[in-house]
Amino acid sequence: MKRISTHILDLALGKPASDVPVRLEKQEPSGWRVVASDRTDHDGRCSQLLPEGEDLSAGHCRLSFDIASYYDTQKIQALYPVVEVTFRVRDGETQLHIPLLLSPNGYTTYRGS
Repeated sequence: MKRISTHILDLALGKPASDVPVRLEKQEPSGWRVVASDRTDHDGRCSQLLPEGEDLSAGHCRLSFDIASYYDTQKIQALYPVVEVTFRVRDGETQLHIPLLLSPNGYTTYRGS
């Protein structure tokens, strides 16, 4: 099964970031194409962002996280309204997990498993 997934942990609150809008895009010669969009579940996860039938071919993809809407519900002003993580899909890869560690004034990401 081919998969792109993500998980957001809110470091400031010490819990998963639920209900965060996430968009997956793929770079094509004509520009960025939206592949899918979703919201993180109660555990801060989007377990499958790659729609059925969508090819996971080599190239560049991007996850866009709507952080402003997440922190607005908590009445917290975040420094970064949107976090975009661009990553490379290499030939032969079938699964990619891109976690996001988040706070109102910073973030980090890494290749998960």
